[in-house]
Amino acid sequence: MKKTNLYFASDFHLGVPNYQASREREAKVVAWLDAIKENATEVFLVGDIFDFWFEYAAVIPKGFIRLQGKLAELSDAGIKLYFFKGNHDMWVFDYFKKEFNLQVINDELVIEREGKRFFIHHGDGLGDGDKSYKLLKNFFRSPFCQWLFARIHPNLGIGIANYWSGKSRLAGNKNLWKPDVEFEKNWAEKTYLGIEKQFGSFDYLVFGHRHNPFIISLNDKTTYVNLGEWVNDSYYAQFDGEKIELKKWL
Repeated sequence: MKKTNLYFASDFHLGVPNYQASREREAKVVAWLDAIKENATEVFLVGDIFDFWFEYAAVIPKGFIRLQGKLAELSDAGIKLYFFKGNHDMWVFDYFKKEFNLQVINDELVIEREGKRFFIHHGDGLGDGDKSYKLLKNFFRSPFCQWLFARIHPNLGIGIANYWSGKSRLAGNKNLWKPDVEFEKNWAEKTYLGIEKQFGSFDYLVFGHRHNPFIISLNDKTTYVNLGEWVNDSYYAQFDGEKIELKKWL
């Protein structure tokens, strides 16, 4: 039986800023997955894996075949896979579940491994404020909105989505959130208060979304980890059964 080894990564944003750059990033992600497959027990893809994704009844976006093939290989090898809906790929439905038994997570996932409690979430919409985004997120995730978008022909629907992706900060290869440990710690501490009130205490909070890699102790028990992104960098986290570490791939 394998020793517990959990791997976490997020914000690949495959699809931007162009086909060539996205393919190169996909190759890097696949190489990372290939490197960890021998000792990984579970892999958590913590949102915004794709810069856009929508599953029509019989159509999915073109591309990303190498990533899908590698995920199928890991699943066939007995590695448990999790896919968290991010703000860019919230319209993942059941395709990945059917094809390679990947568990799709809508919001948070609470797990315990080796006596450690984890709260895992893409990170969007957490904490106080940002009410306009939270309302927009609820609308986009509504069955009515998804039904409406599904009525649009894929050529037009995916074309519109790709156009807006091209306007994003990552499409310009820019990370506009500058690392600020004190700001991040204050945000994480405030956010954790709400999480703790609803779900109890945790050893680890693991988020993506904010695009800067951090590992910060919030108190004597709780560590906050942000996974960064793979457009400008390539960070991931590993929990080896005893501790969690933030690492850079290549």
